Amino acid sequence: MFGSLGAPEILVIFVVALIVFGPSKLPDFGKSLGEAIRGFKKAINDGEKTAIESPQPPVKTAESSNPSARIEDKV
Repeated sequence: MFGSLGAPEILVIFVVALIVFGPSKLPDFGKSLGEAIRGFKKAINDGEKTAIESPQPPVKTAESSNPSARIEDKV
């Protein structure tokens, strides 16, 4: 997606952001963007770890938990 962006394009984006947000707000914007990306990556990694480390236990149905019910249905 960003493979076609070169140094001149990134410089233009930075200058436009500097004009729009101003020099005092730009570091705050970068910090919040970095924290958001870091939180997103952490959530993805935690989700993968919990899915791999703790598989779901098998689900019991009503028929498998009550064997007498199956016998009564057959008679």
